[in-house]
Amino acid sequence: MSRKFDYSKIKEHRIYDILRPVGVLVCKLFFKVRYTGQENIPDEGGFILASNHIHALDPLIIALGMKKRQMHFMGKRELFENAFIGKCLTLVNGFPVSRSSSDSAALGYASRIPEEGYVLGIFPEGTRSKDGNPGKAKRGVADIAFNSKCGILPVCVYNDEGLKKRSKYTVRYGKFIPYEELGMSEEATREEKLECAEAVMSKIVELREEGHCD
Repeated sequence: MSRKFDYSKIKEHRIYDILRPVGVLVCKLFFKVRYTGQENIPDEGGFILASNHIHALDPLIIALGMKKRQMHFMGKRELFENAFIGKCLTLVNGFPVSRSSSDSAALGYASRIPEEGYVLGIFPEGTRSKDGNPGKAKRGVADIAFNSKCGILPVCVYNDEGLKKRSKYTVRYGKFIPYEELGMSEEATREEKLECAEAVMSKIVELREEGHCD
């Protein structure tokens, strides 16, 4: 499936919105999900949503809190090698990326998503946290922001009870950071991009320190 993914055109699928109620039901069955800060989500225009990563369902849970927008997200290429799973992920705006090598097609596609007015969800750490604590950010989130010239919405997913059935799960959407406030120059260096990624991660950590919402 990954070899057949069409990176030439960004699409949003009607089935994404049709399946929203199913996603809400799944979340209610597994977790006690609470959302806060949804007023910070831009109603229009492209942007990057950057979140910490603690559970495989993070993309689903975060996306369900964005009632007016669809979210596109990366998935490891191995998931798309299964024809059925790959098709399902594609229909909910997932796209494959290779984590073991530089994947110019996927990274170019990722940059075009916010550039063309859509929402890209990304985990700056690049992988799930094993202990629930935010890790060190990689440069990718800043690379995409620089390429697209789009701002970033920091988000935190929080759980302090262990990822078991009916545990509390809080999603905090932070204040939107316009591109001009990300601190990168017109010829952004590697160091500037790393500083930008670390600054975004620090915003996510600040959201995490607020804990669960009431």
